[in-house]
Amino acid sequence: MARVLVDVPLAHLDRPFDYLVPERMAAAAVPGCRVRVRFAGQLTGGFLLDRVAVSEHPGRLAALERVVSPEPVLTPEIAALAREVADRYAGTVADVLRLAIPPRHAAAEAAARAESTPGLRAASAPRSAPGAPGEPGSGPAGGSLPPRPEPGPWERYPAGPAFLSALADGRAPRAVWTALPGPDWPEEIARAAAAAAAAGPGALIVVPDARDLGLVDTALGRVLGPGRHACLAAGLGPAERYRRWLAVARGDIRVVAGTRAAMFAPVAGLGLVVVWDDGDDLHAEPRAPYPHAREVLALRAHRARAGALIGGFARTAEATNLVASGWARALAAPRDVVRRFAPDVRPAGDDAELARDEAARSARMPSLALRTARAALDRGPVLVQVPRRGYLTAVACERCRAPARCARCGGALAVEAGGAPARCRWCGRTDPRWRCPACGHDRVRAVVTGYRRTAEELSRAFPGTPVVVSGGTATLGSVPHRPALVIATPGAEPLVAGGYAAAVLLDGWVLLGRPSLTAAQEALRRWMNAAALVAPGSAGGTVILVAEAALPVAQALIRWDPVTHAERELAEREALGFPPAVRMAAVTGSAAAVAGFLAETELPPQAEVIGTAPAGEDKVQALIRAPRRGGLALAAALRQAQAARTARKDASQVRVRLDPAGEI
Repeated sequence: MARVLVDVPLAHLDRPFDYLVPERMAAAAVPGCRVRVRFAGQLTGGFLLDRVAVSEHPGRLAALERVVSPEPVLTPEIAALAREVADRYAGTVADVLRLAIPPRHAAAEAAARAESTPGLRAASAPRSAPGAPGEPGSGPAGGSLPPRPEPGPWERYPAGPAFLSALADGRAPRAVWTALPGPDWPEEIARAAAAAAAAGPGALIVVPDARDLGLVDTALGRVLGPGRHACLAAGLGPAERYRRWLAVARGDIRVVAGTRAAMFAPVAGLGLVVVWDDGDDLHAEPRAPYPHAREVLALRAHRARAGALIGGFARTAEATNLVASGWARALAAPRDVVRRFAPDVRPAGDDAELARDEAARSARMPSLALRTARAALDRGPVLVQVPRRGYLTAVACERCRAPARCARCGGALAVEAGGAPARCRWCGRTDPRWRCPACGHDRVRAVVTGYRRTAEELSRAFPGTPVVVSGGTATLGSVPHRPALVIATPGAEPLVAGGYAAAVLLDGWVLLGRPSLTAAQEALRRWMNAAALVAPGSAGGTVILVAEAALPVAQALIRWDPVTHAERELAEREALGFPPAVRMAAVTGSAAAVAGFLAETELPPQAEVIGTAPAGEDKVQALIRAPRRGGLALAAALRQAQAARTARKDASQVRVRLDPAGEI
């Protein structure tokens, strides 16, 4: 008999089912393989978890319909991890496995099987030679271990060499790493992975996006040597991504780097997990059960007794909580080293500048920013970070300053290009004859300026200077080190060899004014990520921050001290009872559906419903809070309530999300 996890994402069916194994399938039906079974009268896919001799099911058992492939794609470690992730996030194992295991690609699987079978390898078609960075090859499988790396840039951190030594000795150090600004972080990650691989275990690295993955890929190829690592990303295409994933699952490759989906990569003998820039919202999975890469990898490190490195230029309250709990230790450079590598950060509205320019606090582009940009252009490119995409993303009446709204649906109006009529951001209706309903005026003024309008304004302020725009679908990877103004949205800043000569961080109020628990933390993260691309202050690198200088978040950037800010952020959340100090669930749906869900949920005694608030058109959101020790009990209660709804085929939609920091 076989115990099968059927691919049915219904909470009341979130358990394995027993099936008979026909004799003709006995050899192919191995634990971890894909199978097809009859379930509720329909042919459904699933994974064979285990072969058992006796079933606890009292009735008659159905037989497996077929074995899709004898390839064991679900390892015991990933199966157990999927169960824990589902329990933590009030989800189902089927939903987790959809995230963890890529769709089967038969041709790639057959090619991989031919390569691993001596009799078939000679007859298989030749492919690209292994050895390129990120390209898994057959060289390291069963071969010698990579050499123990030198500390290199880790010597700048007092605990850096000791961290690498612990990994190379097979121990499991866990660190929350505050990286020094500059371009060395990919190599530091690669050396940590090489130290773990030198002892035999594997390493798993997760970064937010493809650009960061490319940097880590290059560094791994340089430090580890050819053919010793693989990169997993959606941009590879289904065939290539599945081929690489199979190489990892078979143990041919033991060092893996990737974006969010790689957090479930089946790395054999895991010895180190790495998360870079854990505050980036790209690490949060947007599909049920909405796991976060940092939490999943911390869980994997705990289960595998592996080392962990959670790092970034900024630091999150969640990572600080890991330090405060004793799960990890802080890894940072001393203040004198930080000052040597950090740029000189100046606020646009400090007292000295106000004495010179009375509009320093009110102007969008203060004179200090203009003077700094002009002086820096003699040395290289200048970065201008603009928080919003588009042209004019919010407009108001030019006369009475009333927000401009659509006459049909009431949505906010925006202007998409110079001279273009206002257009509704909700229904898309263009209104060339718009008039303010309050005063009758027919012209609008900018309230929130996007990066394209900023580029247009700066091209007039700096005639003859090249203006480069990066953002949205037109994101640039790098720009040459020559005078130019580079206008970019957060996360789309191009790289420059040697660093930018200066940077101007505009519209700080836009980031700080977001209605989110993480507004200040996210603003500091975006500012520091951009400022880290600027040359050190000793080389003339300067950053101008257009935000209120007295704010703690602005002071954290000026002093380049993200740790103190994160500790303060955590203390405030503890006082208010918000994550990560507690576990919190957001239940979203129609008012009737949410009320019914809460009424039938048997919450644990320590849990409390904070309240219900509107959450968009025809939806509300209820927040439920519980102490961290009661987090699993809260998730179990919510999962049981979902199971009751799916069992009676309740048609109303209710979304349950645990620890949704960006939605609070």
